[in-house]
Amino acid sequence: MKKKERRTEELGSQWLNTMCEVLIGGVLAGVTAILALLVCAALISAGVLPVNGMYGAVLAVCVLGALVGGTFAIRRVGRRSILVSLGAGAVLFLLLLTAGLIVYQDASMANGGAGILCACLCGSAIPGLFVGKPKKKRRR
Repeated sequence: MKKKERRTEELGSQWLNTMCEVLIGGVLAGVTAILALLVCAALISAGVLPVNGMYGAVLAVCVLGALVGGTFAIRRVGRRSILVSLGAGAVLFLLLLTAGLIVYQDASMANGGAGILCACLCGSAIPGLFVGKPKKKRRR
């Protein structure tokens, strides 16, 4: 009986550790996105990028941030790579949504929210497909 109780505690702590790593990956993705957006803003101010190309730059920055955060989370957790990376992408989207609510007091998907959601999830799915540990081949 004691083994079962101990095992459920271990599973609970593994789940908690995994969720913490996903959150850290999402925050890292957010920081990466913010820094990349600052670079994009500087390029627009310098006249290198046109102003009407900002939405495309925002989508590219979301993909880049999700790639970084998803890769970090997968490396830290080590299993169920697609779920972990998609979780980091979802955390990034929720952080961006929260920032939009704070600044604009509105959460409208008509202002490009669907594109940002797709960019976050697709960008985070890429490392989930390619970064995970290779499966071991069975010996016969």
